[in-house]
Amino acid sequence: MRRAKVVGTGMYVPERVVTNHDLEKLMETTDEWIQKRSGIKERRFAADWETPADMAKVAALRALADAGLAISDIDCIVLATLSPQHEFPGTSFFLHELLDAPEIPCFDLRAQCTGFLYSLATANSFVRSGQFDRVLVMGVEIHSMGIELTTRGRDVAVLFGDGAAGVILEASEGGAEDPGVIEVRLHAEGKHARKLWIEAPGCALKPTRVTAEMIADGRIYPKMDGKFVFKNAVTRMPEVLHETLSAASKKLEDVDLFLFHQANLRINEYVANALGIPAEKCLNNIERYGNCSAASIPLLLAEARESGLAKPGSLVAMAAFGSGFSWGCGLLRL
Repeated sequence: MRRAKVVGTGMYVPERVVTNHDLEKLMETTDEWIQKRSGIKERRFAADWETPADMAKVAALRALADAGLAISDIDCIVLATLSPQHEFPGTSFFLHELLDAPEIPCFDLRAQCTGFLYSLATANSFVRSGQFDRVLVMGVEIHSMGIELTTRGRDVAVLFGDGAAGVILEASEGGAEDPGVIEVRLHAEGKHARKLWIEAPGCALKPTRVTAEMIADGRIYPKMDGKFVFKNAVTRMPEVLHETLSAASKKLEDVDLFLFHQANLRINEYVANALGIPAEKCLNNIERYGNCSAASIPLLLAEARESGLAKPGSLVAMAAFGSGFSWGCGLLRL
């Protein structure tokens, strides 16, 4: 049976470390308040010269090196982001240029914090169908340029960081217990799109997509109904985990490592406790990187493989919940 297995992972985070104490100088907040609310101690912010494509390039080259491949071996690039390089074309095209890729297809995928899982599902389908043999799947975010670093914006601004990470999926032949993506389940509920969003700029805003008044009102920055998001996240993530494991004829105790989207440590702790998952099976890095949206799960996976926590043969469950609302779960064996 044709499968898509992970043969390489790579990650990159900017050098600049921004601590909670640094944010205290920009807004009315405290290190204690941020840690209690989110579990975050620090995050990385991109340098002035760094773009999403620059960061994705470093992570992609590391994934290629890890797999022992060159960009000429890749058949397609799928890139998840909600902080694009430019309005258009997509960030994947600028990454394509920086990697000096051959004339292979590339495209961006927008599913916010669930973007990597949506991209993984897409790449998995490409490989399993036989259309492509190797797909580079990337997640990258530069949030630091799009958050309001003031007291007005603090509820959201303290949560986010910048980063890039990705995986290479390669075709292989094997059975249900061999390395490969086993199952991916995805969901959305668009009626809650305005619970976590950036309103402007946008073509729904007539007669022009953005005005000085919108900027002054903060409509160009993310807004979130935090309690509502939390309630839905801790409901939907366990649901989709059970759904995915059931579809794969697996149980929670069969999973070696759980990689939850790093939106808020309190969400992940709640989900783990509700499901009875031992703490040692849940990897978190939000205290160091904050919420890197589409990059958060591949960042975890890259660190897990590099540290040896995720070994060949490990069964890994990845789950995310994000704006949209969107949520999903992926199950793979390394």
